[in-house]
Amino acid sequence: MEQIIMPNAINLEDDAVVILWEDAHRSPFPHRYLRLRCPCANCVDEMSGKRTLDPDTVPKDVKAVDQLPAGKYGVQFLWTDAHYTGIYTYRVLRAACPCIICGESRAKANNSNGNSSETGGEIPGGDAS
Repeated sequence: MEQIIMPNAINLEDDAVVILWEDAHRSPFPHRYLRLRCPCANCVDEMSGKRTLDPDTVPKDVKAVDQLPAGKYGVQFLWTDAHYTGIYTYRVLRAACPCIICGESRAKANNSNGNSSETGGEIPGGDAS
């Protein structure tokens, strides 16, 4: 079984949720990027996995204002639009790291697998907006 890399700190900054991982990696997630990828049952159909959240209903300036660990596997955020039910797993967050290094790594992996699109790092059900 693959070892999950755990965060040392999750910082709610003005422009991003920044996760500092135990291996010293830094993942800066823009607030709205994470909010639009909320994995809760209100935002994603549980049966089909289809995203049901309308991006137009999420304010452009939405921010995470608090965070709460969810067991030893993830985190919940309280958003300025009063949403709070999504649990973001550490495994998915790390795989979706938007930094340049991780993006290049995903592109290389996709190219070596014969894939031409970069989808490996998205939070499931997310879109590029």
